[in-house]
Amino acid sequence: MTDDASRPGRVSAAAERGAGGRMTGDGLAPVIPLFGSRAPASGASGADDHGSMPRDSETPGWSRPGSGFADSAPTETPDEIRDRAEGILLRKLRGRSLSLAEARTALGGVDGVDESVIEEVVAKFVDLGYLDDEAFAEQLAMSAIERRGQGRRAVVQTLRKRGISREVADAAIAELPDDDAERALDFARSKARNVGGKDYDASLRRLAGQLARRGYSSSVSLEAARQALAEAGIRRAPFSRPAASSGVRFTPDE
Repeated sequence: MTDDASRPGRVSAAAERGAGGRMTGDGLAPVIPLFGSRAPASGASGADDHGSMPRDSETPGWSRPGSGFADSAPTETPDEIRDRAEGILLRKLRGRSLSLAEARTALGGVDGVDESVIEEVVAKFVDLGYLDDEAFAEQLAMSAIERRGQGRRAVVQTLRKRGISREVADAAIAELPDDDAERALDFARSKARNVGGKDYDASLRRLAGQLARRGYSSSVSLEAARQALAEAGIRRAPFSRPAASSGVRFTPDE
């Protein structure tokens, strides 16, 4: 019979069980009576009232405390270890997507799972399409710019933190639309209303700092901040002197 784990396009049944599946079988556990037949009166002395129940000393794996002769626990076969690793990784992936590096880390601390098993399981999941760094990087990058309004530098940092290689991260960034300036301005406009009442230089520092922390370059941040403040009617007083140097120093939000 062909082993489930060797069939292409699926994980083993044992791994599915370990990941939360349910398997049924035709075999029924033997029924052990609570009370067996009482031993005849003429039997050997010391007969147990529950004759059909084995004494502790007759139970496989039992040993008298301190004897040191207990049967050792059964050892897992290589196939069982692999199935267990697959089940663990399946449960992780059902919670959230993982990069290859994160998958290796998830299995690295599992007892009995060595490097060769990790690489075998990861390679199998790549073949099945469960792990795909390229697709995962594109998904993370698009989420970063569309949902969080992040700039390219912040997107790269996000990908690297998730274990995506520099090469794959760069490829994902290259696929993004080249609209950092537009997205930075949209963000600056949404925040410009909240800096009213502050002097111009303080407003510019705060707004440009917020943009820089979202991963936009300093030039893009300054330009977006200036334009958003101008649109909001916040300008430097006619006879006020700009701050030294560029007039802007990025500071954390209060």
